[in-house]
Amino acid sequence: MTARYGLYYAPESGSALAVLAATWLGRDAATGDTCAQPQLPGIPADILMERTASPRHYGFHATLKPPFALAPSRTEDELRASVAKFAQQQQPFGLHLAPGVLGGFVALQETTPSEELRTLAAACVIEFDGFRAPPAAKELEKRRAAGLTPRQDALLIRWGYPYVLDEFRFHMTLTSRVQENELRRAMLDAAGPYFAEALAEPITVDAVSLFHQPSREEPFTILDRFPFGSS
Repeated sequence: MTARYGLYYAPESGSALAVLAATWLGRDAATGDTCAQPQLPGIPADILMERTASPRHYGFHATLKPPFALAPSRTEDELRASVAKFAQQQQPFGLHLAPGVLGGFVALQETTPSEELRTLAAACVIEFDGFRAPPAAKELEKRRAAGLTPRQDALLIRWGYPYVLDEFRFHMTLTSRVQENELRRAMLDAAGPYFAEALAEPITVDAVSLFHQPSREEPFTILDRFPFGSS
C-alpha cells in the first residue's frame, strides 16, 4: 500500500494540550502509544472508545495540507528538507480555541478567525503541491460522494482536496461524526471543562508537523516537528 504524508499543526509533545488530547482520543500520535481514556460525565467508556475511533486513527492535529501520496519523482528526504526550510521562514502566532461542532463532529475550533492561520494553511497547500501524487479516481469518487459545491469540486481537481484555501475550516477533531443530538451535546459539554485549563490562554502555533501513514490500514504518527524561525 502507498504511504501518505500530511502537513499539520500539532501541539508540542508533552504540552498540556497534547497530553489531554492524546488521553481523550486514546492514542498519542507522537509516540504511537495507547492511552487510557478519561472517565467523562454521561459518556460510557465503550461509547467514548467507539466515537473517537476515527480521530484516534489520524492523531490529534489540525490539517494544513491534507494527506497525500508522494509523487513518483519525489522522496521523503526531499519533503523533510523542504518542510524544514519552509518552517524557518514562518513566524509564530497565537490562536484562541474552544470546543465546538463542525458537521456533526466535536472539535476544537477558533473563537476568532485568524488571518495568519489562513495564510499558513494556504502556503502549505500551494508550496508543497509538487510533492503530491494526483489522487486516484476512487479517491475522487469518495470525495464527490459527500456532495461538493462547484467550488469545492474545482479545488479537489486542482489541489487534491475540496476543503482548502477559501474553503478551509480550522478544526482539531475530537470525535467521529455523532448523529445523535443528545450524545453530541454530552460530548461537547464534556470537552469544555476537560480542555478548559489548556485553552485558558491562546495556544501558540510555532511549528508544522509532518505526519506519516505507512498504509491506509495503519494510523498516522508524527514523523517530525519543524519549529518556526523565531520560535
